[in-house]
This record gives sequence, C-alpha cells and structure tokens, in this order.
Amino acid sequence: MKKIHLLLIKAFVRPFIATFFVVMFILLMFFLFKWIDDLIGKGFEWYTILELMYYASAANVSMALPLSVLLSSIMTFGTLGENYELVAIKSAGISLQKAMRPLLMVILMLTVASFLFSNYMLPKANLKFGSLLYDVRNKKLSFLIKPGVFNNAIPGYAIRVDAKDNDGMLHGIMIYDHKDNNGIPKVILAKEGKMEKTADGKFLVLKLKDGVQYEEQAKSSGMYNPRQIFSRRRFKETAPQFDMSSFDPDKTDPNAFGNSTQMLNLKGIVKKRDSLTKQLDTLKRNTIASLTNNFKQFNVVKGYTKIKVAPKVIDDVILKDIPNGMRKQSLESATNVVAGIMQHVPNWAPRQTDLTGEIIFTTVEYQRKFTLAASCILLFFIGAPLGAIIRKGGMGLPVVIAISFFLIYHIITTVAEKSAREGNLNPVFAMWIAVIFLSPLAAFLTYKATVDSALFDVNYYKQFFVKLFKKRAK
Repeated sequence: MKKIHLLLIKAFVRPFIATFFVVMFILLMFFLFKWIDDLIGKGFEWYTILELMYYASAANVSMALPLSVLLSSIMTFGTLGENYELVAIKSAGISLQKAMRPLLMVILMLTVASFLFSNYMLPKANLKFGSLLYDVRNKKLSFLIKPGVFNNAIPGYAIRVDAKDNDGMLHGIMIYDHKDNNGIPKVILAKEGKMEKTADGKFLVLKLKDGVQYEEQAKSSGMYNPRQIFSRRRFKETAPQFDMSSFDPDKTDPNAFGNSTQMLNLKGIVKKRDSLTKQLDTLKRNTIASLTNNFKQFNVVKGYTKIKVAPKVIDDVILKDIPNGMRKQSLESATNVVAGIMQHVPNWAPRQTDLTGEIIFTTVEYQRKFTLAASCILLFFIGAPLGAIIRKGGMGLPVVIAISFFLIYHIITTVAEKSAREGNLNPVFAMWIAVIFLSPLAAFLTYKATVDSALFDVNYYKQFFVKLFKKRAK
C-alpha cells in the first residue's frame, strides 16, 4: 500500500468514527426524549435502562452509518482541499478517482459489514428491544407507590395511599379491586398497612390494619333491582395477596415477537412472505368459490340434447320475466343470497387488506437490508466530490451540506416507503427510488470534482454575473 493511500485512509477513518458516535449519541437522546415518560420515575434499575438503550442503538445504525459516511467523506476531502494537499496529490499525477480508490475499498468493506449487520445482528437486537420495551411500557419490571396517586401497576387493581414512611409503612390506603364481580369494583379502605413479598417471591402481600371493605353484588340481569345487595365488612387485620408474575422482567418470551417482520433475516422474510401469499391465494379462492355458488346456473339439459333454442333476452326489469306466482319467492331468495354475501364480505375484505399490507411490508423490509448497504456507496460518491469542490474542512459548512443531502435522501425514502405501504407504489421501486434519483447527482458531482469545477465558488459566480452584465451594457 502506498503512503498516499494510508494517508487518505487515516484522514477518513478518524472523522468517520467521531461522527458515527456523535450521531449515535444524538439519536439515543431522541430515543430517551420519546420514552422518558415510560422510563423515568418508574422504579427501574439503571442497568435495565442501559440495556434498552443498547438494543435501541442497533436500530439507529441504519441512520447513523450513511450520515457518518457522507459527513466524514465531505470533511476528509474538504480538509485535503483546504490545506492544498489535494492539489499536491493531483500534481503528483494521481487523479481524484485514483485518490478515492483506497477509500472506496473501505466503503465497500463497510457496505458488506452493514449488510451482514442488518441481516443477522439487527433482527436479534430488534427482538430483544421489542420484548424489553413491551415489559417496560406495561410496567412489568417493578412499581413505585407514590402518595396521593393511583397506581395501576398490578393488573386488575388500583392502589392509592395518603402517606408513606421511610420504613415502608403505608397510611390512608384505598384499593379498588376490578378483577371479579363482573367489573363492579370492590373497595377496601385501611388506616395503615405494609407490603411484603412471600418467600418464593411470587406474591406480594399487603398487610392491612383497621379497615373496611365495601362490595356490591353483581346484577343477575340487566334490569334495575331496587333490592340490590350491598355488603360492608370491617376488619382489624387482613392480608390480600397480589400475583407478582407480571413484575418479572424475564416473563415476556422474546420469541413471542419473533414472527414480526423487522425481527427476521432474509430467509425468514422470504418464508413469511410465501406463507402470507399462500394465505391470500387461499382467501381469494375461497371467496370466489363462495360467491360463484350463489350465481351458479343449473343447466340440467346441457349436453344431452341437440335441439337449438334461441337464448332468451331478459329485460332490464327482471321481475317482468318472472311469472306472477314466483315473484315473491324469487325476491325472498335473492334477498337471502344478498344477505349471505353481505354477511361474509365484511370479513373477507379486511382480511384481504391486512394480508396484502403484510406482504408489502415484508417486501419493503427485504429490500431495506440491501438499500442500507447501497446508501453507503451512494453517499460516499456524493460526499467525496463535494468535499473536493467546496474545499472546506471542520464541522461548519460540511455539516450543513451533509445534513442537507441526507435529509433529501431520507425524505425521498420515507415518502416512497409510505406510498408503497399504502399500495400506491411498487415496494421494490419505492425502496430504491432514492438511490435511482441521487445516482445521477453523484455522477455529476464526481465529474465536476474531476475537472476542478468551481461549482460552489462564490467568486466564480460573482465574476460570471459581472461579465454578463458588462456584455449587456455594451
């Protein structure tokens, strides 16, 4: 390897690593802002939040990696142009294309790594993230009793306390039990109590003292009963138990989310898409067969006679061609057929829409694993020529230009993907439309950088307009 190649690789790798971790940090902050209400103040351990952020960072690679490639390539060639190192490279007989070759090899390695990451590691990370986030959002890890606030962490119960001591003693306890009695809550009031776990940790025992329990008997029918039974029971001590299985962070099986498309690799996506296609074909075949049976013509004598009969022309008003004695029966029969069809159509149509949407989504996710790799190559061929043209390094102008081009790429991809999911655009074309749209721009910028074009030189345009106005003045 030539020294010039090693110089270019070092100049690229350093800003790439820095920008990649900076972008990942920013995206993680966005993640925290989004889920801060479900994470902060819920009594979660710090390592649980870190584990959730670790799995979320894997999903952010799809945005951080292309943006880092674009930004670092602009900064690398912009710094080389600003320090006249790019001029020295060209004066040594090395063209811009030859100077880009070692970095292109690095980008190709990143491309292969990004594809392997999106196909093997990202589905597993999404699987872990989905299961853990489900537990967090449903408050299954632990709960924190706050005075003056109803807590619904225990399924079927709402607990409120007026005060809480440092030793765990609760005062002014109110419990609404919604589990039984057909939705009519059972109310328990107690002056004080204390929470304890059983030895096996499966149940939470709330030892209550000096309280009263109110319970209304459920109605046996929907009619009003003036003699509705209402019971009240006072107690000195009682100890209701609550099931703690819902608080186990390991309760939710990650494999329960394993059929989600985002948590499958290419092989799993193809298998799921084939299964969905078979289900859709079966649904269409059964629908057609069911509808065809309602409109079947019973040609009993067809094929058993050589007598030719002219087809009977049916008038627009079909009832005119039906004998008077059969009209009522025909109307009733037609009404029953239409009622049967209308009874099944509301079930067929939504199911067909759901299956079609899932098939489109599997195609989108299948192509996404390739577009992530292709975006690295595309944005490199945009960023490297741009850096050579603008000849500015650092975190100023390169950052603005990089974010602008990345937003264009991201907006095109997002809008096209949304259109594909709605069925307005072919999903394969939708996922590649940004690459197709920006590839001519990358080729144009590479050509302009090769011929040393002053595409972003303000003085060049100033002189151009000055000369243009002088010609017009003459």
